Amino acid sequence: MGKALVVTDDNFKEIINSDKPVLVDFWATWCGPCQMIAPVIEELADEYEGKAVIAKVDVDSNPNISAELGIRSIPTLMIFKNGEMVGKEVGAVPKTVLSEKLDANL
Repeated sequence: MGKALVVTDDNFKEIINSDKPVLVDFWATWCGPCQMIAPVIEELADEYEGKAVIAKVDVDSNPNISAELGIRSIPTLMIFKNGEMVGKEVGAVPKTVLSEKLDANL
C-alpha cells in the first residue's frame, strides 16, 4: 500500500528532484477543501506506487517552502519533474485531473 510522503521545508528539494514525477499537495488541517481531497491523494499514492511520488506539505508547519513557491490558496497541488514544476492546480480538483497530469509526465 502506498502512502503519501510527508514533506517538510528540510527535505522538499530532495523529494522533488526524484527521477519520477512528484505530486505535492500543499494543505492545512483547518482547510475544508484540503480534507475533501485528502482521500484522493492517498488513492493516488496507492495507484502510482513505484511510478510517481505522491507527497504532502502542511503549510502551517512548513512556511518556508510554501512562501518560496508563492502558495496563496490551499489546497494547491503541484507536479514536479526533475525538480522543475510542470503542473499546478489550485482547489479541490477531481482525481481524473491529477491522474491525467501525472500520466502526461510519466
